[in-house]
Amino acid sequence: MARILNFFERGRALRGAAQAPALGGLAGLLDDFSVEVMPKSAEKIPSFAEIFPAGARIYVAHIDGTPIADMVRTAKRLAAEGFRVMPHLPARSIPDRATFADWLDRYAGEAGVDQALLLGGGRPTPAGAFDCARQLMETGLLEAKGFRRVHVAGHPEGNRDIDPDGGDRVTMEATRWKQDWARANGIEMAIATQFCFSAEPVVRWTERLRAAGVDLPVHVGVAGPAKLQTLIKYALMCGVGPSLQVLQRRAADVTKLMTPFTPEQVLRDLAAHKAANPDFAVERVHFFPLGGIGKTAEFCDEHGRPAGAASAARA
Repeated sequence: MARILNFFERGRALRGAAQAPALGGLAGLLDDFSVEVMPKSAEKIPSFAEIFPAGARIYVAHIDGTPIADMVRTAKRLAAEGFRVMPHLPARSIPDRATFADWLDRYAGEAGVDQALLLGGGRPTPAGAFDCARQLMETGLLEAKGFRRVHVAGHPEGNRDIDPDGGDRVTMEATRWKQDWARANGIEMAIATQFCFSAEPVVRWTERLRAAGVDLPVHVGVAGPAKLQTLIKYALMCGVGPSLQVLQRRAADVTKLMTPFTPEQVLRDLAAHKAANPDFAVERVHFFPLGGIGKTAEFCDEHGRPAGAASAARA
């Protein structure tokens, strides 16, 4: 699979309240958003503190083949700049229990990390002992190493690698098991989703989660501003479902081909649904900065949050 902005104490809250009607609730939905980076893309940013607020959660995406030393170095740098760092731990890229323990030790010991996103990973075949996030949880190492927050992957438009029939029975059962595991071990958990381009599948999926007995908070994934061709390429690579039609319809209009596509509409639709349904499971927005980290930061600035503003760090 990535991508947190809060008000200045009183002044920012007052300004945000004044802006909210004009923004159609979008500013509120962007409160405490997250973003993901890769070690190589992070190297191009001189200072994250200048574009994102203190205490922001930044995921460090693990691309298969990236040395763990590069991952930990990126995590350490981000932590030193005042961010909550959440590295990806892809099960299929971890060959054995000893390697998993080593990675956790390095993240915790060198970068002060105590949270992680667990996922199966993009490899078609496992590198070794692990095939899914559940197997990582079953090792007992996360609790032993002091990891107190774990996020898991969600797929509002399905994941045929897990549910080949196009349904979500297996993923729902797995998510319910993970929720039970987190509660039994005193670990905070949320679901971070794959990006999509329409609010409707997200709404329907959260309803199915509730029906399946899952009440974890959802951090909905959206793609940051990017060229249409770029988004279509990544959407096809990542298996985005029917919401890809949003991009395809836009691509049919040649006048819009070179105009950057932003997640504004899907976020406004989600914000409107949240306003009408306060118990809506979506609590945060997670950005995949497919068009660049800077462009994602600019988008958030334009929609209600000054970048780099001091904010109270949250667990």
